[in-house]
Amino acid sequence: MKRIGLLSDTHGWLDPRLRAHFSACDEIWHAGDIGTGGVTDALKSWKPLRAVHGNIDGTALRADFPENLRFTLEGVDVWITHIGGRPPRYDPAVRAALKDNPPALFICGHSHICMVKYDSALNMLYMNPGAAGRHGWHKVRTALRFTMDNGKLKDLEVIELGGRGEVGSGQ
Repeated sequence: MKRIGLLSDTHGWLDPRLRAHFSACDEIWHAGDIGTGGVTDALKSWKPLRAVHGNIDGTALRADFPENLRFTLEGVDVWITHIGGRPPRYDPAVRAALKDNPPALFICGHSHICMVKYDSALNMLYMNPGAAGRHGWHKVRTALRFTMDNGKLKDLEVIELGGRGEVGSGQ
């Protein structure tokens, strides 16, 4: 059994309250638009980190983190990317691969819209944690927390961190 903390679109700022929210997690996953190495350094100091780079991330972050990350954990085939679209309108860059070999769990960021939806056409769960950072058009900063256990996902929670400007400190 693994407890996962999932975030995206920090854009260089990490809400310090996420440390407490992710304290019981075994791993933290970041779905791109990290912004700075300071964000990933902080996350790595909390828990093991899996991350992908996003469209705003520079050369150093692109060297450290891939565009796509696919792995199996607790019997769940997981694919994380930054720009993935949403069911059923997936981004053209991933659409064919999703149809040819869909994962059980497809995770992306980019839209700044928190959404979890089962895609029955592809028999997979779609997750976008929304945006945890202060930059963007979202009104409320969000992240997700869930458990993976023997091929199943459970105990999904949406973490609402408040409006973009509510916390004045962080990484």
